[in-house]
Amino acid sequence: MQFSAPLKSNSKKIMLLGSGELGKEVVIEAQRLGLEVIAVDRYENAPAHHVAHRSYIVNMQDKDAILEIIRREKPDYILPEIEAISIAALFEAEAEGFNVIPNAEAVNKTMNRKNIRRFAAEELGLKTGNYEFVKTLDELKAAAERMGFPCVIKPVMSSSGHGQSVAKSAGDIEKSWEMAKEARGDSSELIVEAFVDFDYEIALLTARNGKETVFCEPIGHEQKDGDYVFSWQPMVMSEIAKQKAQDMAKKITDGLGGQGLFGVELFIKGDEVYFSEVSPRPHDTGMVTLITQSQSEFALHLRAVLGLPLGFTFYGDGASAAFKSEAHNFAPVVEVDESLFSQNSFVRIFSKPEAHKGRRLAVALVFDKVDNALAKARELIKKIKDA
Repeated sequence: MQFSAPLKSNSKKIMLLGSGELGKEVVIEAQRLGLEVIAVDRYENAPAHHVAHRSYIVNMQDKDAILEIIRREKPDYILPEIEAISIAALFEAEAEGFNVIPNAEAVNKTMNRKNIRRFAAEELGLKTGNYEFVKTLDELKAAAERMGFPCVIKPVMSSSGHGQSVAKSAGDIEKSWEMAKEARGDSSELIVEAFVDFDYEIALLTARNGKETVFCEPIGHEQKDGDYVFSWQPMVMSEIAKQKAQDMAKKITDGLGGQGLFGVELFIKGDEVYFSEVSPRPHDTGMVTLITQSQSEFALHLRAVLGLPLGFTFYGDGASAAFKSEAHNFAPVVEVDESLFSQNSFVRIFSKPEAHKGRRLAVALVFDKVDNALAKARELIKKIKDA
């Protein structure tokens, strides 16, 4: 593969649609290979805007606005990095010959929980918990009774846990209905999931370049309000469960097709594996790979997109801890204690231009045996403050 200098007539271009902290890391990896990068998002000075060659601010749901940028820039690869995006623009761009990663239909399926759950369970036959889709409060109440309590209620389209809740009894249903309106996407329809009695859940990062499929070590994680707070790698699991997880991840990613890295979310109960969700892009829990692997999930994503070999070295155990803002601030300042920078730990600041309560602003990373790394990450994250 040939790599020319960026900003030339023969430059190879990638365009990110969504420019958050994960996109920022993808751009950094692209810069290392001399690619020209265009970063697009709905707000000014998004994290990836800081490191891209050019940036645009646009309504990500506006089909015509997105297509206008694509046609103007003519990227070699279009990387959707968020769920709340005009899928019609991606289908039209693909019809015009642009390369959407992994492909427009895969994005269409995965950005909507109804699409991906039906594809996984009903077309591919993957094991999942019971589920129903509802559009009204009365339908939600009836479905929750059938699923039993506790049950999980999510908008069919959202991200980072926005609008997601667990109803522990019938008395929680109306609160869950109201919470769903906070979705970062489409809350006109909800999925009601029976609570899977699992031992733990994992994210299995799965990369495919058109010639091979590779798996990272499974990542364990803790969530709060549906959003990741801590992650660690590897998650200890039986060889039987690990093989089943890899088989399931390969089946869903083969079914979706295309190239790139996928974050496959799975529930594990003993040696049994249940499909939960999949995103066709780097996963927030996978930030731990910035310290555990020779090629982070972001580097693997780019290699897979470009069709490059996917071999990497797993250096060893590690953990990550997300730092979230405590208040709203139009010019947030992240204050970091010196102890976060040590022989086996460091912090990454996302440089978001605005903070609000619960928004991720940084991540602490620790390299050590899992138990030690997680314990240290829990302590270090307390030493970050925002103002």
